[in-house]
Amino acid sequence: MAGKTAVRDQLEAKQAEGDFWNNPEKAKSVIGQLKVCNALLKPYEELTAAANDIKAMAELAEEDAAFESELEPALQKAETQYEAFELQIMMGGKHDSRSAIVTIKPGAGGTDACDFAEMLFRAYGRWAQRHGFSVEDEDIEPNQEAGVASVSFKIVGPYAYGYMQSEIGVHRLVRISPFGGGDTRQTSFAAIDVLPELPDDIEIVIKDTDYEVQTFSTGGPGGQHVNKTQSGVRLIHKSGIRAECRMGRSQHKNKAEALKMLQTRLEAVEEQKRMGDAVKSYDAKGEIAFGSQIRSYVLQPYTLVRDERDGIDVKTPAVNDVLDGNFDQFMHAYLRHKAAKSNKVKAK
Repeated sequence: MAGKTAVRDQLEAKQAEGDFWNNPEKAKSVIGQLKVCNALLKPYEELTAAANDIKAMAELAEEDAAFESELEPALQKAETQYEAFELQIMMGGKHDSRSAIVTIKPGAGGTDACDFAEMLFRAYGRWAQRHGFSVEDEDIEPNQEAGVASVSFKIVGPYAYGYMQSEIGVHRLVRISPFGGGDTRQTSFAAIDVLPELPDDIEIVIKDTDYEVQTFSTGGPGGQHVNKTQSGVRLIHKSGIRAECRMGRSQHKNKAEALKMLQTRLEAVEEQKRMGDAVKSYDAKGEIAFGSQIRSYVLQPYTLVRDERDGIDVKTPAVNDVLDGNFDQFMHAYLRHKAAKSNKVKAK
């Protein structure tokens, strides 16, 4: 932690300089780096302070039993702080500390799938709010009957990507459809893709000849003002990996953003190979249908949310609580599983 503390000291010194705001872009970068440092250091400092307090209480309790009643809640609080810090240090990946770009698309299930995609969009927005993140740059393509045909947004704040990477994949919903069909259970699917938001000055190492550029028309922010120009950009790499951006009205900016996304996906494929995972296209969830899901949300005939990935045995009957944004137990289980797997690879 000494190295991180030294970096924070340097950043705070820059922030205190009289001409700090003369270069707004540089100032924004410094503030962002400082937030990332504090996201790791503050939990550590709070945990250290709690440990010192507990040590002092224990010494007092040896002399006066009245202090024993204060010791138990302090220990419980410290345990919670330790778990939070433990999760924080598990997010040591190259881009884990960055903000997240999230895309949700409905799959099999028709209108129910579009409605499910919107339910997940709201749920992640609530999760972000609970954890001090902000949701920005929403790009919503509404479905004609209900729900969304596609939605992209950013979750902004330190380590948003570190947490949200656990949600990548196909999600499955089982319920009685509110859109007709009697009392028959309807199964619907939605796919979630998550990428880190990379800085504008990142070096792009992909050759222009290695990908194809496609453009398409798209709605503006929030699904408003249908854009008749071809501002959306889709890049198709020679490996088959794709990236697209439609968040802004500038084709040039969307292409630059799509290039960063494509580079991140290519890096992720290499990381998956290193970890020994079965690799196809990073952004390919396969068919967004039965048999490919990472998590199931069952509302009828019983209530259950269950993670279906190997090595992550997490389930809860509190479906409404999860769909209200409480994804923590699933995210935490994923991070612990990923860390354990990474340690095994390093030990080889």
